[in-house]
Amino acid sequence: GKSTLLACLAGLDEPDGGSVIVGSEPITRRPEVEKTRLRSKYFGVMLQKENLFAHLTVSENVKAAQAVNGAVDTATATALLKQIGLDGRHDALPAQLSGGEKARAGLAVALSRSPKILLLDEPTGEVDAETENLILAVLDTHRSAGRSIVVATHNAGVARIATRILAMRDGRIVYG
Repeated sequence: GKSTLLACLAGLDEPDGGSVIVGSEPITRRPEVEKTRLRSKYFGVMLQKENLFAHLTVSENVKAAQAVNGAVDTATATALLKQIGLDGRHDALPAQLSGGEKARAGLAVALSRSPKILLLDEPTGEVDAETENLILAVLDTHRSAGRSIVVATHNAGVARIATRILAMRDGRIVYG
């Protein structure tokens, strides 16, 4: 349910009922080219898996995400990778990364364009406590800059930076 919810919010999947409106624009039931434009305008998305192009290095994955809006900034990409603790892994391919490194690289891709809304699926799922704190600090900085973050997670530790928590069961909100 939680991954499906994020996919619907990002326009990657269609909800069975209702609609998703971003800004003042509906993202549901639109042609894919329009959904892609809206995703590019508003969202940074980190799925639970498969966030990286296998044939690109970590740095190239971040720059590819930046290129969606036409502005590749190598300095920003480098700083972002350092901020999330992947400073020495710029040239690594996804197959050369641990699960936690892949998760952080996927987060870097999602953050690469400073999106208005981050949609994150288990961003701390495969990391140790120290790295979790690093990721939460990065997310808190993003939120403090006036941006929104929607996190789907089973990790209660993520609640430390949350301003609102919704609990779901079987696709329905049961708390919040």
